[in-house]
Amino acid sequence: MTFGSRLAAAVGRFGSLCVGIDPHPSLLAAWGLPDTPAGLDTFSETVLEAVAGSVAVVKPQVALFERHGSRGMAVLERLLKHSTAAGVLTIADAKRGDIGSTMAGYADAWLRDGSALAADALTLSPYLGFESLRPALTAASETGRGVFVLALTSNPEGASVQHVGGEDSVARRIVQAAAAENEGGTPGSVGLVIGATAGAAVRRLGLDLGTLNGPILAPGVGAQGAGRQELLETFAGASGVILPNSSREILSSGPDAARLRQAVATAQSAVDLSGVAEPGTD
Repeated sequence: MTFGSRLAAAVGRFGSLCVGIDPHPSLLAAWGLPDTPAGLDTFSETVLEAVAGSVAVVKPQVALFERHGSRGMAVLERLLKHSTAAGVLTIADAKRGDIGSTMAGYADAWLRDGSALAADALTLSPYLGFESLRPALTAASETGRGVFVLALTSNPEGASVQHVGGEDSVARRIVQAAAAENEGGTPGSVGLVIGATAGAAVRRLGLDLGTLNGPILAPGVGAQGAGRQELLETFAGASGVILPNSSREILSSGPDAARLRQAVATAQSAVDLSGVAEPGTD
């Protein structure tokens, strides 16, 4: 099955919430864990155990593992492996973007069968040109994996690039390019990253999310201020699965597993997207 199909099935079973696994130093300290690879391992495995069987997707923030060097990356490798064994899809939030053989190297690391870092999907940065991502797009297609391409992020600095061009903005071209990759009848596997609070920019830039036929990763839920209303305003009419991502609001409930599970249930209820159009609907 393609990533798009597997994701749609998982969301149909567990709901659309994506839980970020972000072992910030402050969170490790709040959990009473050391800021070491061992602390990362305990943190990550505790979160996975709490959410497995309740959510469709987890999104480890790669930078927070990478800061611990090879031992931190080894923790990430185990997390990806254990997530697969637990039946939880993974999005490696690495935001990779480069050209030629270097992009091909990133594709081999994150999207090829047999790689210790292989995730179900990978976040990508398209700002060397969308076509520079071709090695990753090809690798994902060949192995049944997916990608999420940065399109309209919520950080204020993003507007200086993504909004340029007005009606023919950089963001609009990225949406159009992703939609072209997803043409066909099944749910596409080339997704976008669009901030959950970016509704005003979506409308101002004229982004037609109804043409995407692919998933959208929507960071900014919970502690960053977005709830169901913001999601509906931003993604009304979108033609694919919307994955609201919540990290800090859920993770701050740890390390107690029962409290983590309750936080997940609360977040799932808060981001119920039953009012957003599904593929093939008006």
